[in-house]
Amino acid sequence: MFDSLTDRLDKVFRNLRGKGYLTEQNIKDALREIRIALLEADVNYRIVKNFISEVEKRAIGEEVMKSLTPGQQVVKIVYDQLVALMDTEGFELKVYNNKLTKVMLVGLQGSGKTTACAKLALYYRKKGIKPMMVACDVYRPAAIEQLKILGKQIDIPVVSEDTKDVYKIAEKALNLASQQLINLLIFDTAGRLQIDEPMMDELVRLKAQIKPDYILFVADATTGQEAVNVAKEFYDKLTFDAVILTKLDGDARGGAALSIKAVTDRPIAFVGIGEKISDLEVFYPDRMASRILGMGDVLTLIEKAEQAIDEKESEKLAKKMLKNQFTLNDFLKQLQNIKKMGSLESIIRMIPGMGHKLPADLKIDDKAFKHIEAIIQSMTEKEREHPEIINGSRRLRIAKGSGQSVTEVNRLLRQFDEMKKMMKRFSSPQGKRDLENMMKRSG
Repeated sequence: MFDSLTDRLDKVFRNLRGKGYLTEQNIKDALREIRIALLEADVNYRIVKNFISEVEKRAIGEEVMKSLTPGQQVVKIVYDQLVALMDTEGFELKVYNNKLTKVMLVGLQGSGKTTACAKLALYYRKKGIKPMMVACDVYRPAAIEQLKILGKQIDIPVVSEDTKDVYKIAEKALNLASQQLINLLIFDTAGRLQIDEPMMDELVRLKAQIKPDYILFVADATTGQEAVNVAKEFYDKLTFDAVILTKLDGDARGGAALSIKAVTDRPIAFVGIGEKISDLEVFYPDRMASRILGMGDVLTLIEKAEQAIDEKESEKLAKKMLKNQFTLNDFLKQLQNIKKMGSLESIIRMIPGMGHKLPADLKIDDKAFKHIEAIIQSMTEKEREHPEIINGSRRLRIAKGSGQSVTEVNRLLRQFDEMKKMMKRFSSPQGKRDLENMMKRSG
């Protein structure tokens, strides 16, 4: 996500932080590099011009030139401008459990509308809302079937009809929603490979029939500036309320995320950050600005951890770790919890100071988790609780049972043993002091 932009900006800021004081020329040189980075990230050139102008206005002034940490002050100014550029102005898609909210998804074919429909339904179902999806994309082959399959996976009903009459399907959905006391009705509408009049006329008529509470434009982040241009055309015809930006995990540049609000004057409400149906996040400009500047995203990481890890289970585990009673069964549970939080790469990139240190083209293979799980699951219960009993013949049996090599089994056991030693060290009074000092230094 924004890897190339993050990498470019990190180099600029590293250079600034290395200087004890800054001159106007230093700042202008840095801004020139930032301008190039934003243009290469496919950000709209007018937005880049305004952005640089605002940063320059603040950066070449007393707050930076007389600061004890001028480099950090410039970073703060750029951060503030990024937040302002993506500002959602407090937009929230409000859904209640005592009345019906109607949401209409629009966008071009291939933008990810159908998947976004399921992701949105699942997101609100987790909040205690009763959703229903409506298959109004009657032109794309297999679109209705795709929505039905997704609905079955997440156990959310889908309304469809064997007809190309989208108004009839919409009417049926509205009636069913009323009968079944549905709280959220999401309409997956048809897209085209390009904007055309019949498509827009149908959407305008459907809007008039449904009277949606919200219209969300679904844009593919990887198409960059093209997504912004299409958004502008849709907005002119339909006046949508907000944007769902899909495939953000595959967007190394960031042009769409940084331009779409300024061009349409409509905020990004949600972002798709992976292929799983659970991979949908509320969009927070401040958190996204932190990610772009390589500062991580601790708040999102904490939220993901809270969703994935049971609080009582976590307290129980902490006690076991302090008593050095951590077993391979506990280790397996933690791996499974981490998997619920998303890909290992996305988690690492949310850790402050870690994201920008990873090479932009680095791909961390989550299959390593599966290999470790297979090895532990091939052990007996006694072996998991007491790995010290695992001798040569047991290692060979575990390797065969897991489909891994004996070397891989040995590596896992060695790493687990080292981890336990580290836990034992930090559980001692001196270890706790060492850990506190480490945290103070890193902060």
